[in-house]
Amino acid sequence: MKKGGINKSIILFEDNPVRRVWDEKSEKWFFSVVDIISVLTEQNDFLKARKYWNKLKERLSIEGNQTVTNCHQLKLKARDGKMRETDVADIEQIFRLIQSIPSKKAEPFKLWLAKVGHERLQEVVNPEISINRARQNWKELGASEKWIEQRMRGQEIRNKLTDYWQGSGVKEGKEYAKLTDIIHKEWSGLTTKGHKKLKKLDKENLRDAMTEAELIFTALAELSTTKIAIKDEAKGYKENSVSAKKGGGIAKNARQQLEEATGESIISKENYLAENNKKIKLK
Repeated sequence: MKKGGINKSIILFEDNPVRRVWDEKSEKWFFSVVDIISVLTEQNDFLKARKYWNKLKERLSIEGNQTVTNCHQLKLKARDGKMRETDVADIEQIFRLIQSIPSKKAEPFKLWLAKVGHERLQEVVNPEISINRARQNWKELGASEKWIEQRMRGQEIRNKLTDYWQGSGVKEGKEYAKLTDIIHKEWSGLTTKGHKKLKKLDKENLRDAMTEAELIFTALAELSTTKIAIKDEAKGYKENSVSAKKGGGIAKNARQQLEEATGESIISKENYLAENNKKIKLK
């Protein structure tokens, strides 16, 4: 399986994260086998789940089960944040694997697996489905229509920026992250890591925790960066880092002017979705 044309994501089964990879060429989901083992055995200890999988592989190999021999390995983000080679399997392989593991979670997991696989195929044909799903998820977490519109508009602006980076020779992954950090630190005075720490986030998406004002200034910084990079015809990481600093600087000046006029800081400790979800539950 080629690694080109692959999108990565994490999906939850009963609050348990399952890493998955969508391969555009084969139009298949590939799921982390160890994550599925963890769900089926109800084992939160990742090392124990991996040992379980290693022993199961040995037994299935002896039995001549093709589930093992057909497993691919792809680099997925591990719990320590590093990218590591991980056994992955498609839906058909996972269904066969489930039969080898005695678990009360087997049947609900099969239904869930069939559902998430079908949803992705629908999204390929009609991308509006995934957009509407994201909107509904944010609503359920207590987001206002105004915040949702700003979040989605900001994502569109972000996508245009990363499209430019992709076409100008910036390497996806570390270089994207470094450029994003330059922009964020320039406009906010904080690295993305520092901003997440302020909001007491762990693995959550920083943008989902941002207030409307923070989303607006992030979007301004990234929009400015894109326009400057296009004007300067920035190529590669080095030239795009100059555009990133300039773009972030424009949003920084606007932020400082607004803070001086209102006497209030734009940067907030508030985790927007968490706080609004609490308000809904208290009603």
